[in-house]
Amino acid sequence: MPDYPGPPIAPQRPVTLTHHGDSRVDPWAWMRDRNDPEVIEHLVSENAYASSAMDHTVGLQEAIYDEIKSRVQETDSSPPVRNGNWDYFTRSFEANQYVVHCRRPAGAEPGVEQIVLLDENELALGHDYFALGGFCVSPDGLLIAYITDTTGGERYRLRFRDVETATDLADEIDDLYYGLSWAADNRTIFYVRPDDAVRPYQVWRHVVGTPPSDDVLVYEEPDEHFFISITRSRSGKYVFIAAESKTTSEVRALSTDEPHGTPFLIAPRQPDVEYSIEHHHGPDGNRFFILTNASGARDFCVMVTDVATPGREQWKPFVGHALGTRIDAIDPFARHLVISERRDGLERLRVIRFVDNTHHEIQMPDPVYSAWAANNLEFDTDVLRFVYTSLVEPLTAYDENLNDGTRSVVKRTPVRGDFAQSDYVSTRLMATASDGTQIPMSVVHRADCELDGTAPALLYGYGSYEISSDPTFSIARLSLLDRGFVFAIAHIRGGGEMGREWYEQGRLMFKRNSFTDFVSCAEHLITKGYTNAGRLGARGGSAGGLLMGAVVNARPDLFRAAVAQVPFVDCLSTILDPSLPLTITEWEEWGNPLEDPDAYAYLKSYSPYDNIHDGEYPALLVTAGLNDPRVAFWEPAKWVAKLREHKTDDRLVLLKTEMGAGHGGPSGRYDAWRDEALTLAFLIDQLTGENT
Repeated sequence: MPDYPGPPIAPQRPVTLTHHGDSRVDPWAWMRDRNDPEVIEHLVSENAYASSAMDHTVGLQEAIYDEIKSRVQETDSSPPVRNGNWDYFTRSFEANQYVVHCRRPAGAEPGVEQIVLLDENELALGHDYFALGGFCVSPDGLLIAYITDTTGGERYRLRFRDVETATDLADEIDDLYYGLSWAADNRTIFYVRPDDAVRPYQVWRHVVGTPPSDDVLVYEEPDEHFFISITRSRSGKYVFIAAESKTTSEVRALSTDEPHGTPFLIAPRQPDVEYSIEHHHGPDGNRFFILTNASGARDFCVMVTDVATPGREQWKPFVGHALGTRIDAIDPFARHLVISERRDGLERLRVIRFVDNTHHEIQMPDPVYSAWAANNLEFDTDVLRFVYTSLVEPLTAYDENLNDGTRSVVKRTPVRGDFAQSDYVSTRLMATASDGTQIPMSVVHRADCELDGTAPALLYGYGSYEISSDPTFSIARLSLLDRGFVFAIAHIRGGGEMGREWYEQGRLMFKRNSFTDFVSCAEHLITKGYTNAGRLGARGGSAGGLLMGAVVNARPDLFRAAVAQVPFVDCLSTILDPSLPLTITEWEEWGNPLEDPDAYAYLKSYSPYDNIHDGEYPALLVTAGLNDPRVAFWEPAKWVAKLREHKTDDRLVLLKTEMGAGHGGPSGRYDAWRDEALTLAFLIDQLTGENT
């Protein structure tokens, strides 16, 4: 084993926490105070230890970084997206961390009359972290509204740029959340503010050129279970203000022609009824399409109503509910409605032509894939831009004529070097869960990989919030596959891959299904000869980091190593504290342990931090972000300290904290590649012994 100093020892200062007559002792609760210099000193010491412990893999890290860099077309551009008289796109340049936002006249050849709208590299100068949280061009194309974050805390600053002069206006508004929408007058914009707990709860109106102190509050959501978001309809005629909890929603609409008016309610909120709105106007009238689970439509249906009568009692069926086919989104065009749906675990795009109500499904080239409607900015068009990818197929943008089905490739993401798609094999496996449920897995490996139980393997999982972990291509992953790895995604319950029921079976009092499903997938990979327990790794982040913590507690014998990125591992303490960001709205996902003793007991039964035990554990690489508003840095820090106290083996447990970033880690692409190179080097070193 390499020679490196021992890990920093976090002092224990026990605090007793009591709820529902049950007491827990937390020796590391003091780490929650980021203003305590000792906390910062400890995190810095952990970073130094992690660097020292990984020093023997520096050669491997450099090799992987060079591999990633050599495969990426560093100077490149995104597929252009038409909007009126312009094609919008981004450009990247070799040695630049961030993209440049550009446009050119519609239909012009690349490089012709290119106009730079916003250069993220210039905005990032002087900052260790930079994120563009929103970029919104006014309807006349003359102004840009954009929001930026330089800490990772996801509280943004709004600025405006004059396109013709390429200069920023004096208007500047701080402390915003995601979401910007222009009114039709090209001077009025709507934005969202978060509260102290980073809950987006207010919509404000600003008129360009006026003091921010004159801005007007348009809507405020008092219920802490609900988040506010704003969107502009694809038709451009309305701004929608949505109030959404995990299980209930309510939408208000405001005409973009009357930005100083009062938003009108579509339908009042009802518990466990969700809906979202889109607008359509044409020969069939001026109407709203509603995507909803109302009236028992568990996997959602599409309703329609006149704009003049938007209430729920006026909704009429347009696309009926079909159990097992989960409708995720709708995109109305002038003459077509595009429906994004899931069936049998795969994303599908269905098209309805309004003139004759005919339906057809867009055909995909392979049986295991991921596909979605892209950023289609134009309303009056018969061409759909969609994106297709798979574990072996790089991201490809297509334009498809919705009338005759003709299709053209707009852009296939280039992979430089000797990459050949035929060198890799992708398949779908089904693992049997402990209750008999069949759990899908997407798997990829090199065609020449021997499936005799000796290959190293990495199993990825998430399984929360009805978010699907779809099979997509990764240039960085090639560095694993080309070293003989098998890579698999466990589509466990709690995600959305198999419809609403799949999600329901992995949340609240059924959450443990997510963990046992992941274990069943690991066992299946071993049983079928894809790997063995001594060469199997696991990876997950955020709620997927909770998954990592739960499975290494339950079955440490199944995994040689695990990567837990910004892991939600002290979930019971967090969900018990309503003063923390996001806690109250999370009760609908995890249960309310403050009020419900059963929810408390159930959360405690799987909370990774509360269930650490004496014994052997896999090697662990754990990451955190000091400014993370979603999973506080102290959750992984406390977890690591407690693991080291109880584990009986000499395997590494490393904590790497980004001291100037948040939930997403480093922001620049080269920094992100180096971060990924370290993660992959850790896995390769632990699972194969290769470290150069």
